[in-house]
Amino acid sequence: MQVEQIEILDFLRGLPVLQGLPEDALQLAAAAVDVRYHPAGQRILEFGDTAQNWFILRSGAVEVYRRDGSLYNRLAAGGHFGEFGLLRHRRVRFPTTALEDCLVYLIPEPVFTELFEAYPDFADQVEIEDNSRLRSAVQGRDGSGEILTEPVETLVSRAAVMVDGSASARDAATRMTDEGVSCLLVTAPNADADAPAQLVGIVTDRDLRTRLIATGLPFDTPVQQLMTPTLVSVQHEQRVSDAWQQMLRHNVHHLPVLKQEQPIGVITLSDLIRNESNQSVYLVGRILRCKNVDELVALATDVRACFLQLAQAETHAKLVGVTTSALGRSFQQRLLELAEAELGPPPVRYCFLALGSVARQEQLLVSDQDNALVLANDFDPVRHDAYFKALATRVSDGLDLCGYPYCTGGVMATNDAWRQPLKVWEQIFTRWIEQPTAQDLLNSSIFFDLDCVAGQPALIERLRHQIARQAKASPRFLASMARNALLRTPPLGFFKGFVMESDGRQANTINLKRRGTAPLVDLIRVHALAVGSSARNSFTRIKDVTDAGILPPGRGRDLGAALAFISSVRIRHMADDLTSGREPDNSIEPDNLSDFDRKNLREAFLVLDGAQQFLKFRYQPGRTN
Repeated sequence: MQVEQIEILDFLRGLPVLQGLPEDALQLAAAAVDVRYHPAGQRILEFGDTAQNWFILRSGAVEVYRRDGSLYNRLAAGGHFGEFGLLRHRRVRFPTTALEDCLVYLIPEPVFTELFEAYPDFADQVEIEDNSRLRSAVQGRDGSGEILTEPVETLVSRAAVMVDGSASARDAATRMTDEGVSCLLVTAPNADADAPAQLVGIVTDRDLRTRLIATGLPFDTPVQQLMTPTLVSVQHEQRVSDAWQQMLRHNVHHLPVLKQEQPIGVITLSDLIRNESNQSVYLVGRILRCKNVDELVALATDVRACFLQLAQAETHAKLVGVTTSALGRSFQQRLLELAEAELGPPPVRYCFLALGSVARQEQLLVSDQDNALVLANDFDPVRHDAYFKALATRVSDGLDLCGYPYCTGGVMATNDAWRQPLKVWEQIFTRWIEQPTAQDLLNSSIFFDLDCVAGQPALIERLRHQIARQAKASPRFLASMARNALLRTPPLGFFKGFVMESDGRQANTINLKRRGTAPLVDLIRVHALAVGSSARNSFTRIKDVTDAGILPPGRGRDLGAALAFISSVRIRHMADDLTSGREPDNSIEPDNLSDFDRKNLREAFLVLDGAQQFLKFRYQPGRTN
């Protein structure tokens, strides 16, 4: 062995990441090392380039960046980088720049892969960062995770521009031009003279075009006649993902940001688009402008294209679910509007409910329709039910045509049992909680995730409060729900290896929904009911449960990471199906996954297994009273 290789070998022996390698493996690595010099400021790795080497820093310092340009890590001598690209389709994921003059050891990909596959301890060390391999994997894969978790106020670049409601449209347009903004917040004097003016609406440049110029109104028309009076807003401490969700849900492009009920700025759609051009908000608008069912059906392929775009951008699983759910929700909204236009106005107030994954904002591509109708208490079946059955039929038939198939379990508003006045729903929910049967528990896992798609949201607020109040006060119901949440277990064998389907078309596969995300969602729901959380999204429920302090330290973060990682594998699998011309499904073949994905998927299933054990301990699902 040459003197230079002996020096390299001595250095490698002292690295913690290589402590698990035997001497012959260290000699193999040392013999393969290529030494490179990089002056300060030089880019070592570019995002998207082919990953060919694993890098060990012999001297100097480097900075590792996320794809959005923010700093991910800073490494000194002994640090290593480049492994994420080698483990993920051989593409560089984290650009790296020399912070100081650097001497770098390069280990070629074939040698790195040989060591990674032959020595599990080394593989574990490579993947572990801060003793949280799974959480690191989720963060590392996320193309937008950092911006999603930032507070909304970080996007506010200037103070809100406001105008009194009595100002003329001409004055408003002049103000927009002078300030260089596309909207104004509209205020009115407060009854308390010492209090600041109250926020009463928003007017955009589009409002001036469509509500003033297009209709021929005079330019001295007061702004208050042109504004949108129902404000959709976000609080300053909410996350960017919440703002994105609001824009999708309500099809708006401007969001006032409030702090202590006062506007501190306005964020726009362009503020939320980073790195990738995301068309989901525009697609929502196109869906809501469709003139008939045929036009809606034609947009079904655009939903898949949007999903594929999000998946290829490695968007966080939560945002993919929020976006896909918002698109599905928009189809329901437009179908309801078209049905009302055909059938006439509803005879009594109603609320059309989305249930399950759409209500949780976790819908992906492979999903059927779950819905119901809550009707006002003056509903008369004899006089009114024919209208609502026809309404429900038009919506369900339209959804099926648009790629959301009928629910095989009949959980649709076309089913007479699921079209009821509010007072009957209250009785049904009370019975399910106080005297649950096996079917009631199954129904609870569907109906207790509910959201108003269209109609009167006030009709279901009482139901939400009822669920939160009664479930929390019923240990027997929580124990029964916990027992149901334990029926689907992770696909792990006695030695914690994968257990796959053994027969049929899905042989040698794992259904990531049935054996992964679904049982996670179920156990998270039980905890959320136990603490009286009114949240619907599973990630938000985890936060409520963690804040309530009922989980062991760190368990909430682990649950979130496990759900995000399994979901991300589902998403990428569906995207691969789309690009290969196959119909997307939830069944993956572990042998087709990278070592990185297999290891972290196993880790996620272990988190699920531990969470189910804790659920069993906390709620004692074997109890009978």
